[in-house]
Amino acid sequence: MEQRELVERLLRRDETGMEELLRHYGPLMKYVIAPILPDPRDREDCLSEAALRVWERIGQFDGERGSWAAWLTALTRNTALNRARSNARHGGEALSEQTPSQEPGPEETVLQRERALEELPAGSRALLYRKYYYRQSTAQIAAELGLTERAVEGKLYRLKKRLRKSLGGEGHAGT
Repeated sequence: MEQRELVERLLRRDETGMEELLRHYGPLMKYVIAPILPDPRDREDCLSEAALRVWERIGQFDGERGSWAAWLTALTRNTALNRARSNARHGGEALSEQTPSQEPGPEETVLQRERALEELPAGSRALLYRKYYYRQSTAQIAAELGLTERAVEGKLYRLKKRLRKSLGGEGHAGT
């Protein structure tokens, strides 16, 4: 089933659209959730919650503003982060320090970061997103890219150093 047809089914509130969503995009959603929620039961609950959010918010998807995969992974990631925060508040496992804040910073800072990221080669940008946006472990990234963990850490170090320089130095917030 094509993405366009899936979105149309979801917009029509056709329940087969949900089945197709989980069949075709469930593995991607699980991949996004796994590094954020270590407990398998939390992962399954989060997958269900993310699918429900897709059902409820499908009208907000705009193919002109971004791709289906980007919208779906962002929604899934935010659902997982919200569940992890809720778990931390209720005595569950605490979030690591790497968890990004949901609160938006000053607009100019965001624009500066976006510009700095856009200047990076696509592969470098993807590496940073995998580590800091999708919160994948260094071991997972290394295994999937066929590199050693040390090589991945070295690349990340150099990329962060390059971004710091691009953003104005060592004291730049968030780098």
